[in-house]
Amino acid sequence: MDNASKAWRVTWCAIGVNLALGMIYAWSVFAAALVKDLGFTKTQAQVPYTIALLMLAFLSVPGGRLQDRLGPRLIITIGGLLSGIGMVIAGFAESITIFSIAFGIISGSGIGLAYAATTPAAVKWFPPQKRGLISGMVVAGVGLASVYVAPMTQYFINNYGVKQAFWMEGIIFGLVILIMSQFISNPPDGYVVAGSPAKSTGLAAKLSRDYSPMEMLATPQFWQIWLMYGFGSVAGLMIIGHLAIIAKVQANVAWAFIFVSILSIFNAAGRVVGGILSDKIGRNKTLIAMFLLQAINMALFKLYTTSPLLIFGIACTGIAYGSLLSIFPALTFDYFGLKNGGVNYGLVFTSWGVAGVIGPIMAGRIVDITKSYNSAFMVAAGLLILSVIFVLTLSAPIQKTEDKSIAV
Repeated sequence: MDNASKAWRVTWCAIGVNLALGMIYAWSVFAAALVKDLGFTKTQAQVPYTIALLMLAFLSVPGGRLQDRLGPRLIITIGGLLSGIGMVIAGFAESITIFSIAFGIISGSGIGLAYAATTPAAVKWFPPQKRGLISGMVVAGVGLASVYVAPMTQYFINNYGVKQAFWMEGIIFGLVILIMSQFISNPPDGYVVAGSPAKSTGLAAKLSRDYSPMEMLATPQFWQIWLMYGFGSVAGLMIIGHLAIIAKVQANVAWAFIFVSILSIFNAAGRVVGGILSDKIGRNKTLIAMFLLQAINMALFKLYTTSPLLIFGIACTGIAYGSLLSIFPALTFDYFGLKNGGVNYGLVFTSWGVAGVIGPIMAGRIVDITKSYNSAFMVAAGLLILSVIFVLTLSAPIQKTEDKSIAV
């Protein structure tokens, strides 16, 4: 098999792994069943999911480091085993504590390890001008997963019960990840991308240094990127976490599961579109466009009081939020190199984990106090404007061979 074929094999298998890792998006269905069938409170039913999100975000750091050192196949295999075993254990749980350990810690850790290895592995096979596209395609798998995971989970629960659904999905997803992982690898040392120019030009030529994690953390650019990612993600994560309630409060719509599927589709599309645009017009210009789109959308969201208007708002939310999941990996690789790309992007990705806690909790607290989401929407819009300012002041790290920062 030639290198071009291997590159696309790795990419498609990475997408397949992420489609399976999307098991985490089934939690809303599991949570409803835990409340209805096992008598847990709504707050208790969210604890395993919150823990899993945190584990996903923060395990991406060691996952990325191990991927860089040991290769993606082993790390994704371990991730698949942990994610599947955690789901199986949850299928025999009786208390929320065991559910939290099984799904939250064990499965969440497995998802974080595997997710950290998929994008760097695929991107390393392609030239810089395709980093956005490949990043977008790979992460689109996770965004699209809820389209099929949620109805499949509901089918299993309705026909076999919530506990059986846990271990059945654990076996299914674990096996899929284990199989797909065997076809994912980093390119060999000295690999040259087929069809790439003999001499790199533009940003790729200027930013040729591979930063270690500590070197990256010492740059102001890392912290700008970290804040941009976190501030920019708050709006999307807030809408994802509260969509059913927003639909009921603003438009008196009870069938919000349709909106969830719509959001998932546009979320996945945004990851691909954002990646392609960032390759064509640049990462910074694409980020500014997406941040402004989302800021305007948040400022207007309180006016979306009918189903068509909500669908419009959800589509904008999905496109803008989803784009960040493909642009920021590519931006990290552009600025800090690919050699340590796994762990470096893992460190950047921790901002998403923080936003995943702050966004939904902030919105919930504001609604409890004001009985409205309006202020939450405006806070999110303000954070997005700050993100635009960060992009406008962002310059590339100073290289050893350069006398000054390179504006990009």
